[in-house]
Amino acid sequence: MFDDKRILGIIPARGGSKEIPRKNIKEIGGKPLIAWTIIEAKKSKYIDRLILSSEDEEVVTIAKHWGCDVPFIRPKEFAKDDAPGVDPVIHALEKLPNFDYVVLLQPTSPLRSVEDIDNCVKMCIQRRAKACVSVTESTKNPYWMYKMRENYQIIPLLGQEFITRRQDLPMVYALNGAVFVAETEFLKQSRSFITSETIAYTMPQFRSIDIDTEFDMKICEYLLLSYR
Repeated sequence: MFDDKRILGIIPARGGSKEIPRKNIKEIGGKPLIAWTIIEAKKSKYIDRLILSSEDEEVVTIAKHWGCDVPFIRPKEFAKDDAPGVDPVIHALEKLPNFDYVVLLQPTSPLRSVEDIDNCVKMCIQRRAKACVSVTESTKNPYWMYKMRENYQIIPLLGQEFITRRQDLPMVYALNGAVFVAETEFLKQSRSFITSETIAYTMPQFRSIDIDTEFDMKICEYLLLSYR
């Protein structure tokens, strides 16, 4: 709880994954991937209840082993590849009402710390924002990006005059997928964490890797073994 607001933490972890089979429970740094998120989230000073949303029996068993509450099984229609990512969150809020804020913690961000979680929550509530999401400074600036035509000719992505000096480039940020916070009623209505009312919490790049490929997995494992 923070500022008398009840806070629900949700870890969404379906069983399927195309790029890395069984990704959410694949071992990394000596633990299942999902365990790293459970461990950090359980340290939170503000999350009143931490739950798993999954349709997969093995994922449920592993999450319970690492101390995560599993109050229900996610309906399979919310675990399909094309299911909107917010659907499991809305489903969880319908099952577990009476929470003022919800925190979504994807297991594919194992380097995020409890400080990142709690600081994002605190920032959202203290600033009276409807939602707050974690971002990191982008290593690739879109002002130096191009589209390619069929004849291989390149044209500026943003359609603007080329900026030659790096120090003249505007600072840009990318979602890192680590922490999503929102007022529950706002999220139910907007069905998105990203709106014109969303604010951002900045995380360093080395804690911002979102695992999507085997290459990401290897980088994260090295960092987990080096810094955790």
